[in-house]
Amino acid sequence: MTQPIFREYDKHALDAEYNNRAKVKDAMTWIARYGAESARARAELPMRFDVPYGPHHAERLDVFTPPAAHGRAPIHVFIHGGYWHRLDKADFSFVARALPDAVTVVIDYALVPTVDLDELVRQVRASIVWVHANAASLGGDPARLTVSGHSAGGHLVAMLVATDWRALGAPTDVVKAGCAISGLYDLEPIRLCYLNDVLALSSDAARRNSPVQLTPSGRAPLVLALGADEGPEYHRQSNDLAAAWRRHGVPIELMDMARHDHFSIVAELERPDSALARAIRKQMGLA
Repeated sequence: MTQPIFREYDKHALDAEYNNRAKVKDAMTWIARYGAESARARAELPMRFDVPYGPHHAERLDVFTPPAAHGRAPIHVFIHGGYWHRLDKADFSFVARALPDAVTVVIDYALVPTVDLDELVRQVRASIVWVHANAASLGGDPARLTVSGHSAGGHLVAMLVATDWRALGAPTDVVKAGCAISGLYDLEPIRLCYLNDVLALSSDAARRNSPVQLTPSGRAPLVLALGADEGPEYHRQSNDLAAAWRRHGVPIELMDMARHDHFSIVAELERPDSALARAIRKQMGLA
């Protein structure tokens, strides 16, 4: 082992720890499944496709609306992952199946390196402001808005919980609860590993986009879910955020999900009766 660059990890070990596609042998099978199940969901469920929420061509969202919404249904926003530089909302339409009695919004955002991480975070925050302002036209209740996201999307969920919404013209408590799935909350090891070849994070950018370094803006409950089979850094990331934000009074539930890895865990949202779907539905007052 050469000189450590982060905790006990040298560069090779840190790269390996965060390379989920290399660690999980059937990663590409899972990703193909996401796409196939999402195409089937779009074909079968009532939806609005590619609704713009901002001026950038990537600022688009898909809306899945239950037939009897009529402005009273809770709204759930899902944020896809892909280490901020891969994948698309179209890969995750299937999550609408977990919430058949909610308005489910699956958002897109511009990927790094076409924008930097600061702009990507700005876009995701803008999507929440837009969804809240347009809730009635979507068939949902703006006072019942929750969020979830996977991997980089889990990071973005935490960034939303740390947002000063008043500065963006939205209510302080616009996000009522969040569920971050296999998320990343400390970007310093990301800056130091192979991912920074694409992300190009400076130390300052990593710090201001690390939820563990930020103060949550309110007391919105947060579920931190991850697979038991994920690597030690992913477990450290969730544990560190839980410890930091509990000191600020945020109610946090850690869900360590047996028999799941980084890619299998999000497939829990293919159905409403899974443990992860039930946790989200409980946050929405549906369970």
